[in-house]
Amino acid sequence: MKILEAKNITKMFPGVIALDSVDVAFEPGEIHAIIGENGAGKSTLIKCLTGVYEPEEGEVMISGENAMKNKALFDKVAYVPQEIDLFGYMSVAENLFIPYEKSGIKGTVNQKELEKRANPILEKFSIPVKPNELVKDISISSQQLLQIARATVHEDYDVLMLDEPTTSLTSRDTKILFNIVEKIKKENKAIIFISHKLEEIFQLADVITVFRNGKKVAYSEIKDVDTNWVIKQMTGRELNQNERFYSTKVSDEVLLEVNNLTGERFTNVSFKLKKGEILGFSGLVGAVRSEVMQAIFGYLPVYKGSVKLDGADWKLGDTNYSVKNGFIYLPEERKKQGILPVLSIRDNISVSVLDNLKSGISISRKKENELAKSVIETYDVKTPGSDKEIQFLSGGNQQKVIIGRAMACKPKLLVFDEPTKGIDVGTKTEIYRLMKKLAEEEGIGIIMISSEMEEIKKCSNRVVAMYEGKIAGEFDEYTEQQSILGAIIGVNS
Repeated sequence: MKILEAKNITKMFPGVIALDSVDVAFEPGEIHAIIGENGAGKSTLIKCLTGVYEPEEGEVMISGENAMKNKALFDKVAYVPQEIDLFGYMSVAENLFIPYEKSGIKGTVNQKELEKRANPILEKFSIPVKPNELVKDISISSQQLLQIARATVHEDYDVLMLDEPTTSLTSRDTKILFNIVEKIKKENKAIIFISHKLEEIFQLADVITVFRNGKKVAYSEIKDVDTNWVIKQMTGRELNQNERFYSTKVSDEVLLEVNNLTGERFTNVSFKLKKGEILGFSGLVGAVRSEVMQAIFGYLPVYKGSVKLDGADWKLGDTNYSVKNGFIYLPEERKKQGILPVLSIRDNISVSVLDNLKSGISISRKKENELAKSVIETYDVKTPGSDKEIQFLSGGNQQKVIIGRAMACKPKLLVFDEPTKGIDVGTKTEIYRLMKKLAEEEGIGIIMISSEMEEIKKCSNRVVAMYEGKIAGEFDEYTEQQSILGAIIGVNS
């Protein structure tokens, strides 16, 4: 029996066919993976299946009824977005059961009763928090699990839709989540699992549907296919899985030198980065890799230690100084910190170099357009034009714009914080090649923070492993993956 079905769905935006006559169905007791490159139509499909978008053609059927004619049916689809969508200044228990009417809570809300009801759910999902804690005070990993738990407590849901649910989870929490999903599957719920991580799909899914350019191009039981088949269906081409992306033109000249840097959550961090080198920073969620780079950039305070760039003493605590002197930090939270979502691609690019775009006392629109055109062409940004709001680009294309904007500042040092988070396998390769090109042809020193060991090994000339705010080891490109893993979990510390 098909609990949720898209029948001949077509959705259009100005100049773009986002979904082209798509048919896809989801059955109870089945984990159905949806995969495709950024811009393939997955997000649009999600919004049609949850009632956010109304398609130009076709029907969304839920329990055999046309949901476009009875919008209440969409309540049967529990959707968990990729981004954390919780209320930070409300308690764990309050977040868990909101909206109360969908959780079966009638009348006046009793805080103690909420907390009592929350305990077995927190235990079921192995979320190590108390019901009365404020959400802002719990870890990102716990927030993600809480968000998933919240979707399952609402009454009458038949479909659980998980959009990149492991993005902010540790490997331990990912295992917990997968065990929970298997239990929900046994409750005869239909589960839609959207992920760019192929190893997760092969571990968890029963069936897989592949999208490319707004069309459903393939469907199969997962047991009948392999990784190469999925990649070929997604991209329309073969990808070399053994390709390496580390720089082959590393200078002997040291670009960045960090000595005994200590901040709020890290201690005595020391390392060097050479010109033209890609240095990987590896570690579990909570290893404090990002905080170290943010401290060097000027976001976070430094208690002691020193930094040199190009042999000169570096001024700490001033982000404007960092940008002006060639250090650009590209944050992990691309949508929250990396872009100005309601502004155009052109405005997102030009905002970093406005002084260079002046004509007299005003900004030259001609110069802005020329710069935007250059970035779009150089970095192969897929867009109908520079006037398009950046929020409507895929994650991969947003990242290309951010890199282009950074390069307009003529950097010496680039820090990529989880550069391929939420990005498909084909676009990942584009980003890797771009980093390699910047290092080799521009001589830029690159630091790449990543939680994906495969990514770290593919791209890095050297790897620095962090564990609980300290450097646990430093490894060259020939080091076995197992040794690095030992360092990041504290075995070698």
